Amino acid sequence: MATLHVPQPSTGTAESRDTARRPGSRYSGFRPEVQGLRAAAVLLVVVYHVFLGRVSGGVDVFLLISAFFLTLSFVRKLEAGRPLDLGRYWLHVFKRLLPLAVLTILATLVLVELFYPSWDAGRWRTEALASVLYVENWALALSAVDYYAADHSTASPFQHFWSLSVQGQVFLLWPLAFAAARLLTRRGRLRPVPVLAAMFGTVFVVSLAWSVHATATQQEFAYFDTRTRLWEFALGSLLALAVPHLRPGRGLRVLLGWAGLLSMVSVGVLVDVQGAFPGWIALWPLLSAAAVVVAGQSGSRFGLDRLLASRPLVRLGDSAYALYLIHWPVLITYLVLRDRPVAGPRSGVAIVLVCLVLAVLVTRVVEDPLKRWSWPERSRLRLAGVIVVCLATVAVPVTAARVAEDRRALEIAASADRNNPGAAVLLPGFRDGGVPDAETIPVITGEPYAKPGLGTPCPPALGIGERYRQWCFDTVPDPEPAATMLVIGNSHVHQWIPAVQRLAERNDWRVVTYIRGNCLYGLPGEQVADHEACARWLEGTDPVVDAVDPDLVLVQGTRSTDENEEQFTPGMEQRIRGLAERGIQVVALRDNPRFDFVPARCAAEHGAGAPECTASHVILDPDSPLDPVAASPRVSMVDLGDLVCPDGTCTPVIGNVFTYWDNNHLTVEYVRTLAPMFVERVEAALRADGSPFPAGP
Repeated sequence: MATLHVPQPSTGTAESRDTARRPGSRYSGFRPEVQGLRAAAVLLVVVYHVFLGRVSGGVDVFLLISAFFLTLSFVRKLEAGRPLDLGRYWLHVFKRLLPLAVLTILATLVLVELFYPSWDAGRWRTEALASVLYVENWALALSAVDYYAADHSTASPFQHFWSLSVQGQVFLLWPLAFAAARLLTRRGRLRPVPVLAAMFGTVFVVSLAWSVHATATQQEFAYFDTRTRLWEFALGSLLALAVPHLRPGRGLRVLLGWAGLLSMVSVGVLVDVQGAFPGWIALWPLLSAAAVVVAGQSGSRFGLDRLLASRPLVRLGDSAYALYLIHWPVLITYLVLRDRPVAGPRSGVAIVLVCLVLAVLVTRVVEDPLKRWSWPERSRLRLAGVIVVCLATVAVPVTAARVAEDRRALEIAASADRNNPGAAVLLPGFRDGGVPDAETIPVITGEPYAKPGLGTPCPPALGIGERYRQWCFDTVPDPEPAATMLVIGNSHVHQWIPAVQRLAERNDWRVVTYIRGNCLYGLPGEQVADHEACARWLEGTDPVVDAVDPDLVLVQGTRSTDENEEQFTPGMEQRIRGLAERGIQVVALRDNPRFDFVPARCAAEHGAGAPECTASHVILDPDSPLDPVAASPRVSMVDLGDLVCPDGTCTPVIGNVFTYWDNNHLTVEYVRTLAPMFVERVEAALRADGSPFPAGP
């Protein structure tokens, strides 16, 4: 969102008329009303974030404006036959963008260390590094679809860098399109503008089609996906190519300007932008902004341009980049300090005023002097040096902190057998030989929590279709197994993999897993999220069973909710009975409790013994809706609730090990400590059902 100025317009003198006749002159001219539109867009973003806790569509307008100015700049060069000099362009752009971004990142890291809970500190450091490297959007996208990822109840103070990351990627990509256009025009003797229109028109159509599809199928990922946003930049480029040829009358300019502004402001109120974007609905704010750009300078005292081109808004447009950078960490830090979900009216006004003052101050004291700093512009090496220093200023302290945390975690893990017995303390006659006050594991660093490994992908020779193979893993290989177990389900069977591996090794079993987070082994209509993706995953369950030909299948038998319920859907029952009717032994795990808070985080903030950190759940009751099915032949229910919540009470720490790392998943460390009891109960349940497995003692 850096401000890119273009030369001043013609004044009508003989000299200016000569300039107007030069190639590319129609794509020049400072657009004060567009600079004012930039200010309106950033104010829209700030106001919606602070007062409404919603997304406004203003960021999309920023993306369009960035592509608009970028295209004008390169088209002037193409039309005039001047060198594009992409290397210097890239160095110059990031030399301008990075200093203010780095200053914001470092200031935010200081706020994180001083005021944010230690639970999230490592994750914020990772996002700081992703932000300075312009990949924060991908970090957020991957986290959004990782159903074994850490709890996200606290918004990231770096989350707003997603749009800057997308913009930075386009600043690298878009010049290549102009270079390709130059190549085509030289070889084919074509004009640059029609070639560019065809190129950006293609990008617009393809990216918009992908955006509509991705938003409908996996909106959380699509929101941050660069590919779903390229059409917004393409629209800005097409607008830049078209504006010189559009000459609406004065009355129409007045109408377009005001209608565009009112439409742009209203979209965030009328549409759930965050839940619907960036699909076709994003055309609303973008076409609204395009109407304002086309309206341009109306020459009427009633025109919107008189407001947008006013000195205060133009000056605020100059500070738009700083205001966007600053407003989000200031807002999130306030919410963390006050422990509030949203800012109130009075505090919101104060936050906006503070951000405005800081943005103007930082622009004048930091950004403007750096723009005028001529020393780096004297060579590409100097420009590159400035960029390297900026990147290192963030990367070095973040990497050093991560290395220190990793070293500390390894030292604690080395003594875990003695100091962190976990579920072993529940065994009769247990004697604690650990060091008093030893640190609880897993060590809280704030880094994304590591899920259990699933082994190697299933080989093509297994015969599973490529459509489903992405979810299939040969978790415990064995060329001559005594039996084969297939594990089907979501993250709530995934969490038991360390115990399943111990069971398999004890009984000489092979284990194949077919797992997708957030998907229930039931019917498509019973899914709680990702309906289309889960329907495809469910399609593969029967082909996978046919291909693996398992002796046993382990599934999640019931599902707990954070509303203190235990669910056993008709689809779950149908799947379990269907497997049993095929002669396959089914091991159905009763789910573990879910909560509306994070036990480990509560323990870190209030102490492991704090009353507010303990809970109970209906799923711990002796009776289960799974009981009638478990009484059927070849179906064994295994209930481990008393090992997770002894005596019906769920505590955040057992045997100096955190039981949960979010509000519904057990830690790998705790599952490992109760693996011997898991093995014992599964084997006992199989024998009680008359199963020939396990064959061991």
